[in-house]
Amino acid sequence: MQLIDFELRGDFVTLDNLLKATGLAVTGGAAKAMVADGLVQVDGREELRKTAKIRAGQVVSVHGTRVKVLPANAAAQD
Repeated sequence: MQLIDFELRGDFVTLDNLLKATGLAVTGGAAKAMVADGLVQVDGREELRKTAKIRAGQVVSVHGTRVKVLPANAAAQD
């Protein structure tokens, strides 16, 4: 399973934008289709809201890849 750490730039990122930003979806349309098709889980539960607000501490799973969402400036805190 591939693991990706994604650092927020604000308080949240929408699910479709997260999928696109991490390269799990080539386009925003592809990201929305993945969510609509039930291929995406947030914190272990199927998520069907394309623009669900994903916040620090949540984990998004799709196609054997897990994305851990980190707070903004997480690298500076280490």
